[in-house]
Amino acid sequence: MRQIVEAAGGILYRLRPAPSPAEDAKHILEHIEVCVVHRPKYDDWSWPKGKLEINESHRHAAVREISEETGIPVALGPYLGEVEYPLDQEGRKSRRSKDRTVDTKHILYWMASPITDEDSEHLLDALGPVQRADVGEIDGIVWVSVTKARKMLTHSTDRDVLALFVDRIEEGAAHATPVLLVRHGKAEARKTWRGTDANRPITPRGAAAAYALNRELACYNPVRLATSPWLRCQQTLQGLSWQTGRPMVHLDALTEDAYAENPRAAWDALRAEIELTLASGQTDAICMHRPVIGGMFKYLRTMCASTMLEKRLISKSPYMQTGTAVALFVVAGADGPTIIDIQKVAPLVY
Repeated sequence: MRQIVEAAGGILYRLRPAPSPAEDAKHILEHIEVCVVHRPKYDDWSWPKGKLEINESHRHAAVREISEETGIPVALGPYLGEVEYPLDQEGRKSRRSKDRTVDTKHILYWMASPITDEDSEHLLDALGPVQRADVGEIDGIVWVSVTKARKMLTHSTDRDVLALFVDRIEEGAAHATPVLLVRHGKAEARKTWRGTDANRPITPRGAAAAYALNRELACYNPVRLATSPWLRCQQTLQGLSWQTGRPMVHLDALTEDAYAENPRAAWDALRAEIELTLASGQTDAICMHRPVIGGMFKYLRTMCASTMLEKRLISKSPYMQTGTAVALFVVAGADGPTIIDIQKVAPLVY
């Protein structure tokens, strides 16, 4: 029976010195350094990556593996793509094969950027421990230019991923900041709840999903936690607030009643959060309700850089499942904030 080994990793990059967002993409590329690691077992230079652990998402594995192999705490950026090659070609320069009957390794890649030690401390409980890779696994890391990395990388598939990275940089991804839109966990049914709608809580199942979602949201280093003040939204982010030591901010305009009364005010509140994210460069997680999300998607679709991205913000209810999120990567465009990448974020509940 064919075996598929799931793995994840990424291109860890930094800007030295950081150019302004107004500079053209070519100039920005000249300032970018990427981190390449050396594996003594194969004597190769490659991107940091590794196999998924039991009950781990690709997203979480990417953060953990990059941090373990480089010794640098990171947050995920825009998604790059996936690579698949036969397991028996691990370590070889060429990994191209059309044979889909053999055992293969399937790897998902993201962009990643360093975060401060202080931010890493805030994420420790939500993300989980990260252990430094053994010297027998990784015995060297270097920061090099994109041009030098292309020459250093041992494997053809790694150069393919670098090409995807360059494409992303040309879209403005070096300055992209994530806005995490969260739908609250499963709540008690309206039919059976005897209290007010504002005080309707999440169920134990909803609480489990919210707890598991924290582990995924932590991959993006959320610094600001904003929420509708209604109980089910507060409870969804409460665990993340406790684990990270980040306070929750209430956005009154994002309740269901406030949205029904004034949809434009709800959008103005979300737009202000997006503007704040761009100005600060810090990730914002915002929890809201199904009807509000549908209304916000209508506005957000106009900010997407492509029609393909627009389609990811679906126009039919339920828009998003309970206890899930979408990561919107936003850059400052000539006509205002522009979304260049959208990632669905779902918890693994087991």
